[in-house]
Amino acid sequence: MKRVCSLLLALMLALSLAACGSTNNGAADNGGAANDTTNNSANDPADNGDAAGTLSGVVNTDGSTSMADVMAVLEETFEEVNPDVNVNYSGTGSGAGIEAVLAGTVDIGLSSRALKDEEKAEGAVENIVALDGVAVVVNPDNGVEDLSVEQIAQIFTGEITNWSELGGEDLEIAVLGREDGSGTRSAFEEIVGVENCVYKNEYGSTGDVIGNVASNPNAIGYASLSAVDDTVKAVKVNGVAPSEDTVKDGTYEIQRPFVMVTKEGTELSEAAQAFLDYAMSDEVAEYIAAAGAVAP
Repeated sequence: MKRVCSLLLALMLALSLAACGSTNNGAADNGGAANDTTNNSANDPADNGDAAGTLSGVVNTDGSTSMADVMAVLEETFEEVNPDVNVNYSGTGSGAGIEAVLAGTVDIGLSSRALKDEEKAEGAVENIVALDGVAVVVNPDNGVEDLSVEQIAQIFTGEITNWSELGGEDLEIAVLGREDGSGTRSAFEEIVGVENCVYKNEYGSTGDVIGNVASNPNAIGYASLSAVDDTVKAVKVNGVAPSEDTVKDGTYEIQRPFVMVTKEGTELSEAAQAFLDYAMSDEVAEYIAAAGAVAP
């Protein structure tokens, strides 16, 4: 019994001393913690408004409608990491997007064609984020499967006017395309080598071209490969079907860059620069592929 009492007393004394030590050390530790907190707060990236994870602001982009799918996936994945940043996209066409960034009304312009020398002379800077095939599309009921670049040029200049000249049915060809100023149109006409296309109808978006080709058995048009669906048929060009692989290896001839346009000498906001850097990074390759385009 005495042994038990002695052990209990020893234990109580030890606990009492530990408690006292804890109080004193705690004060010292708290003081140190306060100092550490102060120091860490100044140096901790999480407390720095300029660091990743606390980035905030609005990024305004405008331009190519063909880049809509690529922009959607880039916006979504970027904003997941930077929830306080809002990336706005407006699809008004490549020409309008380039004009907007040069005028300073948006942070980043979007062009689905390479920049022209005169645009670069005005200060436009080309940042290629992806490559895209321009698919030549016909109605799914059309029996024509393969066209040469020369035949495509002849169709769009009006030299070939009937599908029977190409092994199809005796039907007049309805040539559809994008409006003047469209990046898809500019890229298509430049690659195919035509200056004066003869269009039956011109449309303000890729979706309109696809929709009207889908509803017209005589029609032919062109569209971003990323926008092509099963309502239309993409023909082979010189025996090569448009695909991610054939765009990447260069065997599919009708392809163009997707460009984020900035203005020389104009510093982007921190949020806009971060978004541009993200779009140009290797980590987005799988997202760009998911959107139907090809990382450069």
